[in-house]
Amino acid sequence: MPSAFDAFLFSASRACCSPLATFIQMQGCAICLILALGWCFAASVRSRVIRRMKKNIERGNSFAFICQDINDLEHSAQMKLPRVSVVMPLKGFGEHNLQNWRSQITSLYGGPLEFLFVVESTEDPAYHAVSLLISEFKDSVDAKIVIAGLSTTCSQKIHNQLAGVGNMHKDSKYVLFLDDDVRLHPGSIGALTAEMEKNPEIFIQTGYPLDLPSGSLGSYCIYEYHMPCSMGFATGGRTFFLWGGCMMMHADDFRNDLYGVASGLRDGGYSDDMTLAAIAGAHKRLISSPPVAIFPHPLASDLSFPRYWNYLRKQTFVLESYTTNVNWIMNRALFSSHCYLSWGFVAPYFMAMIHIAAALRAPYSDYPFKENSCTSGGLLLAGCLATCTIIELFSMWNLTKVEIYLCNMLSPEGPLVSLGSYNWGLVFLAMLVDNFLYPISAIRSHFSQSINWSGVRYHLKNGKIRKIERCKESGLNYTDLGGKHLYGKRVSQPKVSLINSLSRSLAHWHQPKKFDG
Repeated sequence: MPSAFDAFLFSASRACCSPLATFIQMQGCAICLILALGWCFAASVRSRVIRRMKKNIERGNSFAFICQDINDLEHSAQMKLPRVSVVMPLKGFGEHNLQNWRSQITSLYGGPLEFLFVVESTEDPAYHAVSLLISEFKDSVDAKIVIAGLSTTCSQKIHNQLAGVGNMHKDSKYVLFLDDDVRLHPGSIGALTAEMEKNPEIFIQTGYPLDLPSGSLGSYCIYEYHMPCSMGFATGGRTFFLWGGCMMMHADDFRNDLYGVASGLRDGGYSDDMTLAAIAGAHKRLISSPPVAIFPHPLASDLSFPRYWNYLRKQTFVLESYTTNVNWIMNRALFSSHCYLSWGFVAPYFMAMIHIAAALRAPYSDYPFKENSCTSGGLLLAGCLATCTIIELFSMWNLTKVEIYLCNMLSPEGPLVSLGSYNWGLVFLAMLVDNFLYPISAIRSHFSQSINWSGVRYHLKNGKIRKIERCKESGLNYTDLGGKHLYGKRVSQPKVSLINSLSRSLAHWHQPKKFDG
């Protein structure tokens, strides 16, 4: 007498062999292969940079990690470089912040450079940490802290960014916005500036992070979430994507409020990158991502799954903000396609498990249909999916390996990044978890129209922030990825390196009065 479980299992296996189910499973295989192809292309773009750097080193350019032509390091060439203002909106202080800030202010950019650390108040834990850092480099770096106050019409991050823009040097040609979780390479600012100088038509220069998972499932889910997006930034030039963690723009665009970049952000702006990308698209302006703009992004060692969920909620919530009707339509299209593809990716794995379970149970079951062709057909579909998954994971592994190698070349004295710390079993599990949860998060964001971001709840209406509530919550964490706390221990001072020495020397060229006796 067949059991009810056997009846359900074999009926489910037979249902998973229907034309519709077969299409869903083949579609899942296609999604895997398309992702693999995209990562393969991205790896080839990054690999070309590695080969070019190696050739430059072989030709005697030991500073290939800074510039392609060693003659660009001549004092006369460096003195012609434009002034850049770096604006860093801060919130809280976490385990990796100090190291990230050091990588930013010790840039080997030879032109005039100023750093504006923007906090909402002196009570922010970042204020004390940045004050100590600035005092350490006071004779070699032009840096200051800007107190922005509380935002009332836009997100606190955008409010801080605009406060930084309002305090930048009057002669600055470019402004670079950096998140506090960006670990720059010594030549990153120079590379971004060189591209802007080479092509004045560029509206925004951007880059993308390479997540370094800390070992928790939540950190691997974030890594997996970012990886499909990374192929859009590895084009070697023009892209339609924009990452708010690294954006270089013309300073005059903000001074003149070109296309409403300043007012568009200030008046109800929630997401800086989505708003600016929409403006660029509406006016057919160029967004570019140079192949060297890939930055190590160490995730918090205590990044829990609830914090990943809150991060995912913030990411899906940006699709609820928009500036124009066209932008709303594009966000709805992105919302629908992402949800469809996410569950279209996950569903075949559930079907494959049913096929495998049915095949394993068949020899021991009295179910009358155990010999039908669905069992073998189901195993064939499961085998195809397994093959495509292996190809996909290999392509992801290869891109990660290439980007890690490139990051190590671009920061020869920085902390060595290793591929050996990645757990590929957790990567596969994170692929399933993240794609399963994305539509749930997106749907919840759509119906809630509010989000809690670092202790501040933002309410949207017609795509713009209309209400801001500040709540004092228990707990010490400020953000989801950086593991920030209200009070952080100060990290011991590192030994002076070649890059730090060069950085101080470059600052000496442009700030001679600071060294006059």
